[in-house]
Amino acid sequence: MDKNAPDALVTGHESLIPSLNLPDEGDRHVLAAAIEAKANVIVTNNLKDFPPEVLQEFEIEAQTPDEFVMNLLDLAAEDVYEAAEAHRLSLKNPAKTVAEYLDTLESHGLVRTVAELRLALL
Repeated sequence: MDKNAPDALVTGHESLIPSLNLPDEGDRHVLAAAIEAKANVIVTNNLKDFPPEVLQEFEIEAQTPDEFVMNLLDLAAEDVYEAAEAHRLSLKNPAKTVAEYLDTLESHGLVRTVAELRLALL
């Protein structure tokens, strides 16, 4: 990740961790990093461990990956289509057809996203 997204690593959040209260203490570092990075969204399939009443204090929302990508589609559909196609084409072992790629995304829970992408890519 550091090679392709050098600014993605969040540091300096460690001192926040002990003061945070989440259902799973093992997730506190995620919220601490989001606070430090001034993120608006935590993308996770683990919504139950990021309750809205805790996150609202920091003006952060937890979204599933499907919800997050659907929001991106609303904001910049063409960019999402291009990114999906570029990602699909980068897969070499094995390479995937559009249909196979969409089936893979769907199997990972991106059901609504795939429905939108099918309309655009097939």
